[in-house]
Amino acid sequence: MNTMKALAALALSLPAAGCASRSEDVAASYVSSSMYSGYSCRELSAEAQRVSSAAATAAGMQDSARTRDALATTAALVVFWPAAFFVGGNGAQAAELGRLKGQMQAIEEASIRKHCGITFRRA
Repeated sequence: MNTMKALAALALSLPAAGCASRSEDVAASYVSSSMYSGYSCRELSAEAQRVSSAAATAAGMQDSARTRDALATTAALVVFWPAAFFVGGNGAQAAELGRLKGQMQAIEEASIRKHCGITFRRA
């Protein structure tokens, strides 16, 4: 009976234990748009493309980490409980993605202030 309680407690705690967040759930970190005040509209456009590409890569890595964590959690619940130790959770990848999202917001704000007319699409 105690074994069943322990397994139930483990099963309930694993999903919240440290699974990586979905990329769209990672919040943007604050980045001041003043760091882009000296950029021309052309430079802002190029920087937006560079940061957008880096953010797409980071989002893919974050979503891959989430998938790996979900698989490890499932394996831990169904097959082999030591697999729970392979659940990585959030960390440097999420922080990098948040920073890149913040940079995109700052570039967009600078673009709006300079009336650049750059179109920013949200995924």
